[in-house]
Amino acid sequence: MTLHQYHELKLWHARQGRRHPVEKALWDSVLTLWLMGWVGGPAAWLLDRPWAEAASVAGVFLPTLYVAVRRRLHRTHRLRCDWMNALR
Repeated sequence: MTLHQYHELKLWHARQGRRHPVEKALWDSVLTLWLMGWVGGPAAWLLDRPWAEAASVAGVFLPTLYVAVRRRLHRTHRLRCDWMNALR
């Protein structure tokens, strides 16, 4: 994801947060885990904890994975995703 896409999603969630509280909470959780991945990576490396390093790397890529899964579910009409237009 690009920085512009992150910004557009932030704006969409700020505007639509009251109408979609679960979606907003889920996105906030994804971003929290993303930040934990960036912050925890160097600490896990310094402490030589391979499982924590793997979790940190996974956290770094979580927002991109989340958007890809939601995009696929939206395309197959399994889950409606109103914020998909914000990423274009």
